[in-house]
Amino acid sequence: MPGEFTVERHIRGKWACERCETLIQAPVPPQVINKGIPTAGLLAQVLVAKYADHLPLYRQERIFGRAGLVIPRSTLAEWVGACGVQLQPLVDALRNILLEHAVLHADETPVSMLAPGKKKTHRAYVWAYCTTPFSDLKAVVYDFAPTRAGEHARTFLGDWQGKLVCDDYSGYKADFGNGIIEIGCLAHARRKFYDLHQANKSQLAAQALEYIGQLYQTEREAKDLPPDQRQRIRDEKARPIADALHQWMLAH
Repeated sequence: MPGEFTVERHIRGKWACERCETLIQAPVPPQVINKGIPTAGLLAQVLVAKYADHLPLYRQERIFGRAGLVIPRSTLAEWVGACGVQLQPLVDALRNILLEHAVLHADETPVSMLAPGKKKTHRAYVWAYCTTPFSDLKAVVYDFAPTRAGEHARTFLGDWQGKLVCDDYSGYKADFGNGIIEIGCLAHARRKFYDLHQANKSQLAAQALEYIGQLYQTEREAKDLPPDQRQRIRDEKARPIADALHQWMLAH
């Protein structure tokens, strides 16, 4: 069954005092958009469809139209902007909690952004910052930026100090040494060996992938264990493999 749209009718009572003729009316129920037509459920549908399901607003306009509901794209855009303003305090609070952690992961990914009035797109970026898989708090904060400049990471992190897991992108480098310790991402390092092996079946790349695969297997064995046991297994199993990989890389 396709989704159905309904109209909510709110009846607000009015009372008047016979003696002083004072008029009292029941307050308006709280709304995301003050005096707006859309309910919280409809706004949530638009946001989830846009950001989680990647449905542009012009497609949502057509979907609503097929259901007999005429909502111009400009109106949908206004709703999205208004929701962003209302949600900003939640984003700020989540960022503050995120920055209380001593270890964070960071990465950035390109997105196409339509330049206003130019009818063409250019490359913008969404920067992602998250806690570790072993943290009690599972949280990710996405920070949109028009460019890939390292200043965006510095602005988000502010005066935070800790260990940052990231790739080798130079945009992060300016923060290292100022209270931030770089932790290289093994998945990004592995990708280079994988691409080399896929391209020409390099035996050297295959050996590196074998070492890294052993490290991954150790992590799979330890991922659900308490921190002290996980540390013990890493010392006993992963450290010798990592040392062997290091010596192999120096030799080749």
